[in-house]
Amino acid sequence: MDKREIKIEYKQSKRQMGVYQIRNLVNGKIFIGGSKNIPAKFNSHQFTLEIGSHIKRKLQDEYKQFGKENFAFEILELVKPKEDPAYDYSYDIKSLEKVWLE
Repeated sequence: MDKREIKIEYKQSKRQMGVYQIRNLVNGKIFIGGSKNIPAKFNSHQFTLEIGSHIKRKLQDEYKQFGKENFAFEILELVKPKEDPAYDYSYDIKSLEKVWLE
């Protein structure tokens, strides 16, 4: 399989897309985000939080203070895949994110 075929296969694969939250179980604070690949985004958040370099400083500080066991990574709403493999889900995800932020 060449690079082009791998890229096409990746784009056609079914990934969990939508809106998620990272919830502090101690104080109830939440961070809401959206992604075209939620499992990968969770991994990214967990990695940066573990090494102390998360872009959201307040979240990083609380993660360090309370520990990883006091944070829940949860999917709030998934976007249903379309038949068109070239469909751009960015607008759908941003719209859902805005609804959850209200």
